[in-house]
Amino acid sequence: MAEAAGSAVERFLEMMAAERGAAANTLAAYSRDLAAAQDVVGDLISADREALGGLASAWAGLAPSSLSRRCSALRQFFGFCLDEGLRADDPSGALPKPRTRRPLPRILSASEVEALFALAEAQASTERAEAVRMLVLLELLYGSGLRATELVGLPLASVPRDAPLLTITGKGGQQRMVPISGRARTALSRWLALRGSGGRFLFPSRAATGHLTRVRLFQLLRALAAGAGIAPEKVSPHVLRHAFATHLLEGGADLRVLQTLLGHADIATTQIYTHVESARLVALVNERHPLGSG
Repeated sequence: MAEAAGSAVERFLEMMAAERGAAANTLAAYSRDLAAAQDVVGDLISADREALGGLASAWAGLAPSSLSRRCSALRQFFGFCLDEGLRADDPSGALPKPRTRRPLPRILSASEVEALFALAEAQASTERAEAVRMLVLLELLYGSGLRATELVGLPLASVPRDAPLLTITGKGGQQRMVPISGRARTALSRWLALRGSGGRFLFPSRAATGHLTRVRLFQLLRALAAGAGIAPEKVSPHVLRHAFATHLLEGGADLRVLQTLLGHADIATTQIYTHVESARLVALVNERHPLGSG
C-alpha cells in the first residue's frame, strides 16, 4: 500500500504495453493524463473519493472528449491498483461524468447503401462523365470514409499509380494513407479517362481552376438519394462517413485501425462508435451462449 504513485504508474504503463499492446503515443497520453490528475489530487495511491470528486471543478474547462479520456485513464489505473493489491478500493466512481456526446447522425442501413450504389452504377453504365464521377465520389465516401472537404479537394497527384492507397491531407494538415477498394480503383480509372487533362484536382470545377464544391457534393448526393427512393435529408457526406465507420466496426474492425482510417487525432473521438460494437457483442452472446435464450 505504501508504494509511491510514481512507481505504480510506471508499472501500470508497463502492463498496458506488455498485456494490451498499447502504442507509444497511447502510453504517453496515459502518462500525461495521470500526471494531470496527480497535480490536482496529489498521490493517486492514497487519493479518496472526495479528492477525485474535486476533479470536476478543476477540469471544468476541458472539452468533453479530453475529460472522457482522462477519466478513462484513471479508471483503468485504479482497476490495475485494485488487481495488484496497491489499493483496497476503487474510488473511480467519484470521477466527473463527461457531458453526453451529441448523438450520431442517422446511419444508413446496408440496404440503403446498396440502393445508392445500384442507382449510381446504373447511371455510370452510360459512361457519361458526370455519372461516373458520382460513382467515384460515392465509392470514396463510403468505401474509404473521407470527409467532404478531403474528398472534393483531392489533388490529381494523390491518385495511386499501383499501390491501393490514397494519400489524404486531413485536419490540421495531417497526412494519412487510406485504402481504396478494387471497385473504387476501377471507377477511378473510368473517371480519369473521362475527366480530361485540365486542372490539378481530381474533381475539377467547370472552370478547371478550382475543384468541386462541398455544396455541390451535398446536392449531388441528395439527388442520388431521391432517385434511389431514400429521403434526401438522410444522406450527406458525413452520414456516409459514419456509415463507413459503423459498418466496419460491425464487421469486426479494430478501433485503433478505425481511428487511423478516419484520421482522428484522439481515440476518444473514435470511441463514439463503440456503441455499435457493444450491441454486436450483446447480440452475439444472446445468440450463441448456451444461456442466451433463457
